[in-house]
Amino acid sequence: MENETKTRAVFAALTGKPNAGKSSLTNALVGEKIAMISDKPQTTRTKITGILTEGDLQYVFIDTPGIHKSKDKLGTHMNRSVRNAVADIDVAVYVIDCTRPIGEIDRQTIRSYTSQGIPVTVALNKIDLLKNSAECAPIIAEIAEIAEVHSIIPISVKKNDGIDIIKQEIASFAKESVHYFPDDKITDQPEKSLMAEMIREKLLNKMYDEVPHGIAVMVYELVEDVTTKGEDLLDIDAVIYCEKESHKGMIIGKGGSNLREVGTLARQELEQFFRIKVNLRLRVKVKEDWRNREELIKSFGLD
Repeated sequence: MENETKTRAVFAALTGKPNAGKSSLTNALVGEKIAMISDKPQTTRTKITGILTEGDLQYVFIDTPGIHKSKDKLGTHMNRSVRNAVADIDVAVYVIDCTRPIGEIDRQTIRSYTSQGIPVTVALNKIDLLKNSAECAPIIAEIAEIAEVHSIIPISVKKNDGIDIIKQEIASFAKESVHYFPDDKITDQPEKSLMAEMIREKLLNKMYDEVPHGIAVMVYELVEDVTTKGEDLLDIDAVIYCEKESHKGMIIGKGGSNLREVGTLARQELEQFFRIKVNLRLRVKVKEDWRNREELIKSFGLD
């Protein structure tokens, strides 16, 4: 009787403060864009699972919201999502922006993980913004004093520098196991959630600072159709929710210019990702103070 090939799996949570580069690192590790990217804080609101299968080894990467002091109920849910994500993992990858001082949240979180017996690999991101590699030395020394971490790896997600080393570190914690997802799967996110996040990303990159945090996107209708030329078509109806009437006007823009631009950019990315022609309809509605309303947080899938 022939021996069956033994398979392995490893679960890694990517955590850290907002804008450290967790989502960018998740995308780089998976090799596909599954997590939305923006320079606005708290772009990621719920944990996002990225999956990469290479031969017998399946990586499961859990991208988490940035750890922050919550100011509303949504922020409380986001921080809880981070805690839940590290409850049963093999290794935590704590991402630090090396151009910013290491803060108390960094120290507390790393110590919390190590005290629970969770191995920690620190990814020191954005080294491409340093004048020279020697600037990393005092940062590495400071991290080493916080707790006994497994490794500290300087990386640049933007330059794709050090990503393979992070993968190797994560792989060293793999255990003999079944593959929990189909080998060709790259995320467990529902299609509607992926689509909503692609639209929200375009809004985040377009809007002013005071608006993005109060934006949520829901895809309500998803219908497969054909064009007049016989091409496959995906008909998408999405609603953008904001918290104030004044924000609604800003999202729509003069004569609908902002909404049209966001719709065009989102449609182009949707077509590229799903490899199908897309007809995207966007509407804007106001739900005042929704970030403090549990029923709305739940209905938007952010609980």
